[in-house]
Amino acid sequence: MPDYDLIAILGPTASGKTPFAAALADVLDTEIISADSRQIYRGMDLGTGKDLVDYTVNGKPIPYHLIDIADPGYKYNVFEYQRDFLIAYETIKQKGKLPVLCGGTGMYLESVLKGYKLLPVPENPELRARLADKSLEELTEMLKQYKALHNTTDVDTVKRAIRAIEIEEYYAHTPVDERAFPKLNSLIIGVDIDRELRRTKIYTRSASGLSGLSCRRSCRIRRSASRQRQATRH
Repeated sequence: MPDYDLIAILGPTASGKTPFAAALADVLDTEIISADSRQIYRGMDLGTGKDLVDYTVNGKPIPYHLIDIADPGYKYNVFEYQRDFLIAYETIKQKGKLPVLCGGTGMYLESVLKGYKLLPVPENPELRARLADKSLEELTEMLKQYKALHNTTDVDTVKRAIRAIEIEEYYAHTPVDERAFPKLNSLIIGVDIDRELRRTKIYTRSASGLSGLSCRRSCRIRRSASRQRQATRH
């Protein structure tokens, strides 16, 4: 068997990749690094597929990384993910274990598996001042001079278009080798299931989450009413 640096388990939502990764991590006595752009946010359990119960196998908790690490609203990006991935990766490797990467966010997975070379791009006040009065159409044409636009994500607002130009301008004058990502020999395992079964699992997961939310809300209402009655008696 080749000497792998990483095992990557990937697949769509509700395909069963997390239970599979957890079972594998249990057998290998290792830890999991999440690659999910929604599960990084604290408190956002409903609708993100953050089934933390899946990280327990036969009563044994499986250590995981990069879940619940950012506050909702914070604009976490791929560069930060690469940085945090490497910290978690090195932490696991120092224990003499083989890390397991698990997730379904394509950009996160590709940034690791393909070794994207990314740079932290600082703000450029002078450039922003020069672009401040430009229309979205003008900014879009300027951005096209740097790269081919395969989608409209970078130019759906003036703010995003200016940031995209700022990034491209920085890349044009900064050597990419300054932010090289190590090449990892990865064993990649894709997980998939029947589409209808996956839809059923997504529905069940959502219904369960809403039911739990409703129960917690009812409990809070009952506790609040009880405290009010006790206060009234006193």
